[in-house]
Amino acid sequence: MKCINKSFVSVLSSVILSVILTGCSGYSFRDAYDYDSRLSAFSYSLAGSDTASPFAKNLCVVSSDNITAGTELTGVKAAGLFDTTSNGTLYAVNVHERLAPASLTKVMTALIALKYGHTDDVITASANVGKIESGAQMVGLKEGDRLTLEQALYALLVYSGNDAGVAIAEYLSGSVDEFCDLMNDEALKLGATNTHFANPHGLTNDDHYTTAYDLYLIFNEAMKYDKFREIIGTAEYTTVYSDRDGKSKDMDIKNSNLYLTGEKTAPSNVTLIGGKTGTTNAAGSCLILLSDGPGGNRYISVILKADDKDILYDRMTKLIEQVP
Repeated sequence: MKCINKSFVSVLSSVILSVILTGCSGYSFRDAYDYDSRLSAFSYSLAGSDTASPFAKNLCVVSSDNITAGTELTGVKAAGLFDTTSNGTLYAVNVHERLAPASLTKVMTALIALKYGHTDDVITASANVGKIESGAQMVGLKEGDRLTLEQALYALLVYSGNDAGVAIAEYLSGSVDEFCDLMNDEALKLGATNTHFANPHGLTNDDHYTTAYDLYLIFNEAMKYDKFREIIGTAEYTTVYSDRDGKSKDMDIKNSNLYLTGEKTAPSNVTLIGGKTGTTNAAGSCLILLSDGPGGNRYISVILKADDKDILYDRMTKLIEQVP
């Protein structure tokens, strides 16, 4: 099939879009989506036709804070509640502010693994799984350990194992640095233009940041995978993998999400499907959740930089109590 390589300029809502088109079997192109002026720029995809559609056609779009009367959430830096069924935003505070995401980073790591990997592939851990800062959450992988990608994803999302993040990154890209390049490329494809990843796990790095809104975009994409929804809703997980000598090693882990473990009670107006936690000194306490409302709509709620874990869960409960 003949490849196409051309350029054009069009004017839309006083915004000049200059685009380079390339491709062999159909073609696609994407403009930078400026999330500081989200209503003025678009991304398009063409698949053998001249019909263009807005990037945000099936997404919630937030241009300013949206605080429901009487529900201001103190003690948190950013919060958002998004109706993914009707594409409406029920609550938004500082959702475009760049913040450290802690282990909410692992949602992107899992998304890429499910998109490009195979869950039954066997991963062999390198020595790098042990080269992580002291005190970081670890599932206990050692050099030479062998486990499937599915087992590694449970370790990543249920227990929030940082060593599992390194193992997945090296399995997919050969190195953590190359995997981060892939993470950042995928973020841009989703329109997460206020995001930059420097590692696959979320440990503190000055060049590692995202926003509550960008996390909604990433989580919204990840929840399209059945395996992702299954894993984030798992309270406990037990499996067996092998060490470098072929000897069995047990993995018996518990979810870090206190709603799933029963240590915190979710509001009765929603059915909680699951989510991801994150905590570092720089990021504070963070949480993103997927819930079903009584009317059948599905919701993503996210809080970044809560002052502590108790405040995080108290404010998250108040946030999702707003689901109609």
